[in-house]
Amino acid sequence: MATSIFRQTCFLFLLALFRKLCNSLILYRRKPANMRNISHVHKTGEISNKTLIFHLEGVLLRSNSLFPYFMLVAFEAGGFLRSFILFLCYPLIWLVGEDQLGLKIMVFLSFFGIKKESFRIGTSVLPKFFLEDVGYEGFEVVMSCKRKIAVSNLPRVMVEGFLKEYLGVKAVVASEMKLVCGYFVGLMEETKTKEFVLDHDILGEGKAGCNAVGIGCYNKYFDQQLLSLCKEVYYVSTTEKRKWHTLPREKYPKPLIFHDGRLAFRPTPIASLAMFMWLPLGLFLCIIRFTSGAILPFKMCAPIHILTGTRLTVSRPGSCLTKNEEKEKGVLYVCNHRTLLDPLYVAYVLNKPVSAVTYSLSRFSEVMSPIKAIPLTRDREKDRKLMKSLLSEGNLVVCPEGTTCREPYLLRFSHLFAELTDDIVPVAVDVKVSMFYGTTASGRKCLDPIFHFLNPNPVYSIKLLEKLPRSYTCKAGAKSNVEVANYVQNEIAKALGFQCTGYTRKDKYMILAGDEGIVRSHDPPIRQLYRVNAL
Repeated sequence: MATSIFRQTCFLFLLALFRKLCNSLILYRRKPANMRNISHVHKTGEISNKTLIFHLEGVLLRSNSLFPYFMLVAFEAGGFLRSFILFLCYPLIWLVGEDQLGLKIMVFLSFFGIKKESFRIGTSVLPKFFLEDVGYEGFEVVMSCKRKIAVSNLPRVMVEGFLKEYLGVKAVVASEMKLVCGYFVGLMEETKTKEFVLDHDILGEGKAGCNAVGIGCYNKYFDQQLLSLCKEVYYVSTTEKRKWHTLPREKYPKPLIFHDGRLAFRPTPIASLAMFMWLPLGLFLCIIRFTSGAILPFKMCAPIHILTGTRLTVSRPGSCLTKNEEKEKGVLYVCNHRTLLDPLYVAYVLNKPVSAVTYSLSRFSEVMSPIKAIPLTRDREKDRKLMKSLLSEGNLVVCPEGTTCREPYLLRFSHLFAELTDDIVPVAVDVKVSMFYGTTASGRKCLDPIFHFLNPNPVYSIKLLEKLPRSYTCKAGAKSNVEVANYVQNEIAKALGFQCTGYTRKDKYMILAGDEGIVRSHDPPIRQLYRVNAL
């Protein structure tokens, strides 16, 4: 019995290898006469006035593997167990190939049992990783056309948000996911490119291929139905894609300011293996870091955090504090918001008792916090009275952004803090993580500190800036509260090398989570970025 199973396994393994070999030999098949290399388009720019039909995976993405995107879906939507099962199945997926049977396996394992109504990963998580995988050369060609139609092997729910919001495509030709009672069953409905394009009249004046140009990745992703739709067809070779450069951040079609999800790295098979191997040790270190910070005094827990891999860098102003200033009470420390632990690290640096106020503070975090942490009510008058009361008792740390931001941007500062006191000290905070983000917009906020401490070497950077000059305060300087808030925001942005924005907490949650469960069909109001040296 065992011998028979072994023989069958070997036979299937050899059959899969033979199939991959046959697929690789397709490289040498003869190309159609009307098919030319994309480098010709890149040099001449002759397709700018035509309708472009392009394949997402073959023309834009540098990587040839779709596994990382399904790992992101499995981890963010299903958790550790689902992502681990997908990882264990990767050898089988590699053998059968990711383009057909392997794609169906990844779709089933990633989507089965996920509720459609709560699935926002395609708009909140995946765009960041798609942008980081976009090839600059292919991007220039695609963006040179005003009218674009995208074709993808990935399910529509994964790619439509990225393609329409960042690339401005008119239509997305991709498979729909089958649903039962509002839940994904892990199966895709087949979509025929030609019928879909013609039935929906997507080409417009270029209908039936009169003015359409197709671009695909020859030998792997090229959709043969494009040949019958397009008058001209171009291809991208796999060897050419290896030489492509990563799309620079400054070339993004729109700034990437908000994104959600816990994974801070691209989960390739090797990187996923490293994550799962790290988790047992990481969980042990997380318990030590978390409990020591919650129980022990500051002076005792600092060496423990250093020994377990946590790093804290501190920068103080050029003029050292005098003894009287060190004992001064009622100072308001205003910092940007990177994680829930910001006030705690500020207290470590100051080495004196402080209180903190913050939004969306879970009961668990409030109880476990080693410093006095009080949630705000979002009622302006109540919050003003609360912060004044805390300032009369001692020093206070406040994060006027109201929510965290992972990217090098600062959200609009609420001006409520400027009305409380003239003793304001700006604090610039930055965080570097390599595996997990310690923030979330749609997940459980009580797990934020745990995910932060799960990182192998989380790095916190605290910069204490000069105390706010009297000329830039409300009472002594006769400045408005908005002017003071903008000034503090700019000073922190200069210290960090970040860029200021006019986005608010509400904007972030509308983009990432959607208020009241409503998925909008239009973009949220976009506020213009302004330079850090402008008030």
